[in-house]
Amino acid sequence: MAGALMNVLRLARAGVVLAQYGVRFVPPGMKVPAPLLIARALAVPIRAVTWPFRARQPKSARITEALASLGPSYIKLGQFLATRADVIGPELASDLSQLQDKLPPFPMRESRRAVEEALGGRLEDHFSTFGPPVAAASIAQVHKATVADATGPRDVAVKILRPSVERRFKADLDSYYFAARQIERFHPPSRRLRPVAVVDTLKRTTELEMDLRLEAAAISEMAENITDDKGFRVPSVDWKRTSKRVMTLEWIDGIPIADHARLKAAGHDLKSLGLITLRSFLRHAMRDGFFHADMHQGNLLVDKSGDVVAVDFGIMGRLGAMERRFLAEILHGLITRDYRRVAAIHFEAGYVPQHHSVEVFAQAMRAIGEPIHGRTAEEISMADLLGQLFAYTEVFDMETRPELILLQKSMVIVEGVARSLDPGLNMWTAAEPVARDWMQSNLGVIGQIKDVGEGASTLGKVLADAPQFMLRAQGTLKSLDQMTRDGLRLDETTIRRLAREEARASWSGRAALWIGALSLAAIAALHLWG
Repeated sequence: MAGALMNVLRLARAGVVLAQYGVRFVPPGMKVPAPLLIARALAVPIRAVTWPFRARQPKSARITEALASLGPSYIKLGQFLATRADVIGPELASDLSQLQDKLPPFPMRESRRAVEEALGGRLEDHFSTFGPPVAAASIAQVHKATVADATGPRDVAVKILRPSVERRFKADLDSYYFAARQIERFHPPSRRLRPVAVVDTLKRTTELEMDLRLEAAAISEMAENITDDKGFRVPSVDWKRTSKRVMTLEWIDGIPIADHARLKAAGHDLKSLGLITLRSFLRHAMRDGFFHADMHQGNLLVDKSGDVVAVDFGIMGRLGAMERRFLAEILHGLITRDYRRVAAIHFEAGYVPQHHSVEVFAQAMRAIGEPIHGRTAEEISMADLLGQLFAYTEVFDMETRPELILLQKSMVIVEGVARSLDPGLNMWTAAEPVARDWMQSNLGVIGQIKDVGEGASTLGKVLADAPQFMLRAQGTLKSLDQMTRDGLRLDETTIRRLAREEARASWSGRAALWIGALSLAAIAALHLWG
């Protein structure tokens, strides 16, 4: 009960702040549950008082300022919702896509304390020099430092979590879960969008970001995946100076990929860099099923050798074998105009319920694919195409797939980077070799041999586990036989406990209904104004 009240208060505070800045989180025209209509009236006076002071600000600036004032977790929530146009509408998603994760740095004394608590001893025991922060975001900040070892001095980047950031995120995530559960309970049309699953995904990504050992492990895993790739690399990890709250990496002395003038002056080929960036991302997603999900221009550098180097691995995406096949076959099918196959893949993957027609879905895929052909390279957007694919989710009763939504968001970012380097980049020409290689490796002869090997391995495991399985089955059958003869009995203590739980459940159920109604009113300001 107390936890629910605290969540209502947190959400109410957020709603007031958003109302003050004139931010609405419900797309225009969307049907709003009745309890929220009451709270909309409550939000109007707040907006009336503050609006004259905010009206001169651009909408995207108001959103950025509002979320920044609410704290780090709301900045992350805003960035995450920028990928969910299906939930908040394309207009707000576009505004949130401009949200920058930048905050003032925390003091050097806090950085020193964090390093010494994480690594032990004094800061000088680990670093020869330790400079002021060079970048500060909602979760962590980065310092440039120097270490001395057997090979001599070398520059490193030291990433340090903000003090108490875990506690703040946990409290805010609790309120997000509370709001999502109430929305699913009281607004059935929203259940298809799976609000709780959306918060689950946000929780997983932030948990990964707040354990820097996991980020270091992600860098190490990608380094193994791309050992034989040319033109793309990641920093090396200094595991000796890495812990949960502090991570040390190779310092990348490179040119930001957005600085086209410096890249040209250094003799780098911008078109080649664009192609490398796009194909590397697609290769990571389709071949490895593990991709950098935040490859914007600020996270990409070009080193002296001309390699594209990615940094900041806090947000990573994973695709299972089914999702990779789905992606590769869709790209290949749209390139070759095999719309029937593209539709069939959706049904085979279980993304489209069986009561729909494959032929009708193929017709929808044709409506997306045909306009692509015959257009110039500058007019073709793979990210827009993926967006159109996901736009059909409601028409065909498709549930939200968070991993594919993250892929689409990442594709939008990478496509933007590649196009900035080469405006004439033909996305389909660039993607086709990657999709074709994946198809040949996984669906051709090599793939069939691999499947046979995996099938044999699975059969062997089943046979090896058979004796233990039979013993468990025998024990289960004996228990069932005993219950059949003697009946199922409960002792008095168990019966009394069940009665207490039933009474408590009945009371808490009634309380939950009232709390749910109040919470919906409280979060209304978070979702809409005027």
